[in-house]
Amino acid sequence: MSLQLGAFATPDGVRFSVWSGAAERIWVSSFDKLDRETDRVELARGAEGIFSAEIADLGEGVRYGLRADGPYNPQHGLWFDPDKLLVDPYALEIDRPFAYDARLAARRGEDGDTAPLMPKALVRKLPRVDVAPPRFRPGGLIYELNVRGFTMRHPAVPEHVRGTIGALAHPGVIEHLVGLGVDAVELMPITAWMDERHLPPLGLRNAWGYNPVSFMALDPRLAPGGWAELRKTVAALHEAGIGVILDLVFNHTAESDALGPTLSLRGLDARAYYRHDADGRLVNDTGTGHTVACDHPAMQRLVLDSLRAFVRHAGVDGFRFDLAPILGRDANGFRADAPLLRAMIEDEILGDRVLLAEPWDIGPGGYQLGNFQPPFLEWNDRFRDDVRRFWRGDAGMVGSLATRLAGSFDVFSGNATRSVNFLAAHDGMTLRDLVSYECKHNLANGEDNRDGHDDNLSWNHGVEGETADETVVAARRQDIKALLATLFVSRGTIMLSAGDEFGRTQSGNNNAYAQDNAITWLDWEGRDEELEAFVRALSGIRRRIAALRETTRLDESEVRWLREDGAPMTVTDWEDPARQHLTMVVGGLRVEIGPDEVKWHEMESDDGRD
Repeated sequence: MSLQLGAFATPDGVRFSVWSGAAERIWVSSFDKLDRETDRVELARGAEGIFSAEIADLGEGVRYGLRADGPYNPQHGLWFDPDKLLVDPYALEIDRPFAYDARLAARRGEDGDTAPLMPKALVRKLPRVDVAPPRFRPGGLIYELNVRGFTMRHPAVPEHVRGTIGALAHPGVIEHLVGLGVDAVELMPITAWMDERHLPPLGLRNAWGYNPVSFMALDPRLAPGGWAELRKTVAALHEAGIGVILDLVFNHTAESDALGPTLSLRGLDARAYYRHDADGRLVNDTGTGHTVACDHPAMQRLVLDSLRAFVRHAGVDGFRFDLAPILGRDANGFRADAPLLRAMIEDEILGDRVLLAEPWDIGPGGYQLGNFQPPFLEWNDRFRDDVRRFWRGDAGMVGSLATRLAGSFDVFSGNATRSVNFLAAHDGMTLRDLVSYECKHNLANGEDNRDGHDDNLSWNHGVEGETADETVVAARRQDIKALLATLFVSRGTIMLSAGDEFGRTQSGNNNAYAQDNAITWLDWEGRDEELEAFVRALSGIRRRIAALRETTRLDESEVRWLREDGAPMTVTDWEDPARQHLTMVVGGLRVEIGPDEVKWHEMESDDGRD
C-alpha cells in the first residue's frame, strides 16, 4: 500500500484514501456545522484495495465520515451497511466524544442512518516537530498517570484546564514530577474511546480509556485543543527533562463482540481488521469479545502509521502496549520476531523510541514475560508479586526477593535486564489499599463484586479498610514505606503509579475503570506530605547510586548479600524458609531489609553521583 491513507487537503480540494479488501463500494459523506450531510461522493477502487478520490471545493477543517457497502453476514465477519457512518481509521481529529447508543449496533436495515449519533472526523494538516532522542533511558523512573484523574482535583491547576492534557504542562504539576525525580510520564490512553455498553445504564463512565475507537484522533474530553495541546504539553515536559510515553491499545476496540456497535474498522473490513476463527466467529484473546488482527498487513500499517504520527507531530518518547502478545500473535501463536514487532524496532522513526510491553493476555500462550526482544522493556509482574509476598510475610521469599532486586535475570536472558519493576499500577489495588484490604471491594462497579482480580496478595493488619486504630495505621504506613524502598533500590527500570507516593486510596476497588469520580481522582489537598517527602528522598538516593539505575547483569564482585550479623549469606541461609532478613551492598549503598522495615546507608560517594 504505497498511497498515503487518510484525508489530506490539496490545492484543489481534499484527497480521501481508505483501504478495504472486501468492500464493494465506499463513500465519503461531508457535513456542515449543523451536522447536516451536505454531500456523498463515491471513492474509486484502485490498486491494493485502496479506495480514493479528490473532492473539489473542500478544505482543511471539513467534517466527514465514511460509508461502505458489501455483503452483510455478521456470523461470517461481514458487516457492511451504508447506513452506518464510520470514522476514518486515519482521522487525526474528531469533533466530539463518542457516546454509546444501542442504534449503533442495529442490524442492517434497522434503526436507520447513524450519522446523527456519530462524531465527525475533521481534515487536519499537522506540523512536524524536531524529534530529539528520547529523554528517558532504561533504568529510570516511569510515572504512570491517568490524565483526567491526575489533574481533576489539583488545586494549582485552573478549573477550566483540569482533566486535560494541557493541565500536565502547568508549573505546579511539573514541579511535583521534577521533585519526585520522574524520568518519564506514562499517560494512560488519550485516543478517542467509547464507554462499554453496560456502563450507561449503571450511570457509570469509562475512566481509563482502554476502549478505543480511533488510534490517532485524541479524545476531545482530554485534548480540547487537539494535537496542538498534546504537542505543547510534550514540549513543556521535555523542557523539564521529563519524557512522555503513551499507553496505546492495539488489541481491541469499542466495536466489541458480535453484539457491539459498528463504528469504524468493523464497517470497513471486519475480517481483515479483527481475527476470526475458521467458522467466522470472532477470536477473543482480550476478554472483550474480539481481538485486533495485528498479523494482517493493513492493521500492521495502521499501527505503525499511528506510532509515527505521535512521534512526528508531537515528539513523544515512546509507547507502552496494552496486552502486547497480541501484537506478535498469528494463527500459530506468539512470535517475538513477528513482522509488526520487528517493524517497530527497525523503523527509522520508531527504532530509537522507548518500547514497553505488557507481556500477557488471555489468549493461547498469552503469558510472555521475558520473551520480547530487545529493546522492548516489559512490565514485570514477578517483581510485583514476589515483593508483595515477602512483605506480606510469606515464608521462603528471601531468595526470590534478591533475584528481583538484582534485575530478575531468571526471567530476562542476556546481559541486560528489560524489567520494569513495579508494585502497583492502574489495574489492581493502590499501594495503600494493598496493606489495608484483604479482599477487593468493587461493588461501585455494578457487577456484584465479580470483576477484578481475586488474588491481590494483599493484607489488612487485622482490620478491613479504613480505621482509626493508631497501631494499625502505623503498621500499614511502615509497610508502605518498606514496599516503596524495595522498589527504589531495585536494579533496572522502575514504575510508580501516580498518587502512591502520597497514599492514594480507591477504598479497596481494584478495577476502578468505570469510576470517573472521586474514587480515581487524586486527592491533592488530602495527600500524605510526609510520605511524599520520603519518596522524594528515595528518588534522590536512586539518582546518586548509579548501580541501581544500571540494567546490566550484576557481577558477583559488584554485589554482596549479607545476613543481619554481617556475614555472607550461605546456601543454608538462602534456603531457610523462616529467614526474613537480607542485606544488599551494591554501588556504595548498604540496604538492610528486615521483617518490618528497610534501612539504607550510603557508605561512600558513587561514580554516578549527580
